[in-house]
Amino acid sequence: MSNRGSFKFVVAGIAIAVVLVAVGAGWRLVRGDGSLLREVSVAHSAITPNADGNVDVTEISYHLARNADVSIYFTDSEGNHYYFRRERPRGAGEYQVSFSGVVEGYSLDGETYEAEIVERLLQNGSYSWHVSATEPSDYSETVSGEIEIAEADAALPEIRNFTLDRERFTPNQDGIDDRLLIDFFLPKEADVEVFLVLGDGTRVPISERPTDRPPGEPGRHIFDYDGGIDRGSGPPPDGVYPVVALSEDAEGQKMRVEKVVALALGGVPYAHILSPVTGDTVAYSTTAVELCNTVYFTLTLENYGVTPIRTTGPPPGTVYDSDWNYNTVGFPTESGAWRVGIGFENALSDYPFRWGLGDAEDLTEIDGHLYLMPGQRSVVTGGIRVVDSFGVRNPQPMWAGLIHEDVAISLFNNRVDPKGILVELPDPDNRPTCEERPDPQAPDQAD
Repeated sequence: MSNRGSFKFVVAGIAIAVVLVAVGAGWRLVRGDGSLLREVSVAHSAITPNADGNVDVTEISYHLARNADVSIYFTDSEGNHYYFRRERPRGAGEYQVSFSGVVEGYSLDGETYEAEIVERLLQNGSYSWHVSATEPSDYSETVSGEIEIAEADAALPEIRNFTLDRERFTPNQDGIDDRLLIDFFLPKEADVEVFLVLGDGTRVPISERPTDRPPGEPGRHIFDYDGGIDRGSGPPPDGVYPVVALSEDAEGQKMRVEKVVALALGGVPYAHILSPVTGDTVAYSTTAVELCNTVYFTLTLENYGVTPIRTTGPPPGTVYDSDWNYNTVGFPTESGAWRVGIGFENALSDYPFRWGLGDAEDLTEIDGHLYLMPGQRSVVTGGIRVVDSFGVRNPQPMWAGLIHEDVAISLFNNRVDPKGILVELPDPDNRPTCEERPDPQAPDQAD
């Protein structure tokens, strides 16, 4: 009885063991060997990352059984770590990544560069590679091996003498500090991006100024930023912004340099000559004038944009002789300045008679220049003393214009309110001689 009972217990134990083995085998079929990181391999044990197309790259492959953060890094004989991937979150599955010898930026002893090293080739030598996976529970597994780096192109895509031509620029087409020029020197061929970084991280590309040196070639390069004004789009809001240059060579090494610039008074300028509800847009004092007498005009203009507009003289109220022009009175064309002009048919130049946009009390001085501020209106007056017929036609068609010098005269600001002004010309034998006026640019002869 006793022997029979013992036999039953033995049989039962064997049965339980068989079941456990079967369950374990089934679980291993479903789950594998239970490891987190599997099937890790590096295709080549040596690479020559010099962009010659021969064994420049090797493939790193691995399989994750579960979600984990993955790092891929290399260590040298002194134990220094060089990261290729650092704690990248990955889901369960198979992965493959190409490694060209480029890791996170590092510096060698004694090196000093103007630009930051963002990514760099490993130096020639022997390294241990490591693929490491860490679960949220902090359980971690690492697989390692050996790799040789040889014939690496050690030269970095440096950016030297990175310079902004001004610390503050005002992109508003006023002819003063409207553009930002960025220049630097490349000792090695590289692709270069230059951009402005907005507050939300958005990159605003800046274009290279065309020269006889192709982009990316060794030598000096100049980039030119107008704030978008040349395309008629508004610039970024006034503020201080980083200007960044990022270079990358054929091997994938990257360097980055940054300086800041202040953007102020930015915006696309807009102004127009106002038309009243009733009456003339340009009010002339007369429609007929005798020789040696003066035709006066009055008009109102408005800055309806968001940025100040610069102006120059002569001041409103100035009276021209009909054989003068703006150069005669000492105010030649100024790029970016706005002025009111009076033109006529057969004039030798567009709008020979020009006036500033307001009196001193109408304008605001900024950095030594006069501006009509956003939302502001001003009344401009002036006169033309008629000393000859100043044209073929009589009555002489005359009109006003609002001129953005060396930039544009918009369609709605050109040839505004044309009117015929009759010049009463006596016969040649009775034509009077007009009293001479002092040369506006002559030195003052008074004691």
